[in-house]
Amino acid sequence: MTDTTTQMPAPRTAAPDSPTHARRGEPRPFDAILFSSFGGPDGQEDVIPFLRNVTRGRGIPDERLEEVAGHYRALGGRSPITAQNEAMIASLEQELARREVHLPIYFGNRNWEPYNAEAVRALHADGHRHALGLVTSAYSSYSSCRQYREDFGMVLEETGLAGEVTIDKVRVYFNHPGFLAPVVDGLDAALASLASAGHDSDRIAVLFSTHSVPTSMAEASGPEETRVEGSGGWYVEQHLAACRWVMEQLHDDAPELPDWQLVYQSRSGAPHIPWLEPDVNDVIAQLAEEDAADAVVVVPIGFVTDHVEVVWDLDTEAKETAEEKGLAFRRVATSGEDPRFIAALADLVQERLDEAFPRRVVTDFGGTPDVCGANCCTGRMCRPTTSAVDSALDVERARAERRATADAGAPGTGSRS
Repeated sequence: MTDTTTQMPAPRTAAPDSPTHARRGEPRPFDAILFSSFGGPDGQEDVIPFLRNVTRGRGIPDERLEEVAGHYRALGGRSPITAQNEAMIASLEQELARREVHLPIYFGNRNWEPYNAEAVRALHADGHRHALGLVTSAYSSYSSCRQYREDFGMVLEETGLAGEVTIDKVRVYFNHPGFLAPVVDGLDAALASLASAGHDSDRIAVLFSTHSVPTSMAEASGPEETRVEGSGGWYVEQHLAACRWVMEQLHDDAPELPDWQLVYQSRSGAPHIPWLEPDVNDVIAQLAEEDAADAVVVVPIGFVTDHVEVVWDLDTEAKETAEEKGLAFRRVATSGEDPRFIAALADLVQERLDEAFPRRVVTDFGGTPDVCGANCCTGRMCRPTTSAVDSALDVERARAERRATADAGAPGTGSRS
């Protein structure tokens, strides 16, 4: 078993018991859960308005949005993510009730109905004041962690409930065994399927796939004390740790394990901006051209559910690439609605309700903090946040900039520079 991932400099490490890895959240009388996700269109007429929300502020014309819209339109214009989230919420309600944890769950999205603001107004109207934020992203980066913290901060400002309602995001959970164990089982089954079809393990390549992000975003992922120029930051390091753990858990009686690597998918944006590589399709093509494999197993390690970026980018595009190149193809399911993952979400809730509740952590990355460090996963904009040591400063800076631009009578740039 060899890791053939393209190497990048590693971020700085910190002691496992340091605040970087072990900072605990402020004890609060939590009385509700805000389950927050990306959102997705519900029909053909929603596709372009949804994509306008996703790309808000970037000035992307509708004709360019139509290129991505084709992925949704091919699936009937309806993203599976909403139904998947609703199913997870229903299962989580049952699991929490089984544990005698009685917190109502409110569902909100960043980019489509139901929006986070609607959920926060509803929980406030129902008398709740301290919400735990559960999000459908498992890793540290701007788009997968900080942007949710910004969503929560901006919603509190937008609704006028800042100071009256708190929203504390739970820790990053890529390292919870309930997220990774279903992946182990899925990979084991895929390898067994290929073996039964006559494929030798040394002719199988395992490709762990996650969403590509700009290299600058990857480098900025994690708290500022871990930053190293040119590194993939916590985003890449956490994915690699998850991949290593999954490979290490495969059955002891399995034949020699195949080579594996971390690859990327779903790149968007201007072509001159560098993003994490290699792309999953390029790797599949290269494996065939170099006669390095007869089969590939694609593992969507970076995703929680089988939403559009999985069923289109992998089940459609990556599968077609493999077929064109004459390679057998298997795709492992995401953890999604697996009962072990639902139990993991319940664990994340109980960790914040009870300081004595055991924290289940695997991988060689170590733990992840309840409260993010200073300038963690920074982006281009100055926006209010929650759930970080410098969230109060983020809120004040954003308010000051908004006042300054209002006084000047011009729209704000939101720039951090």
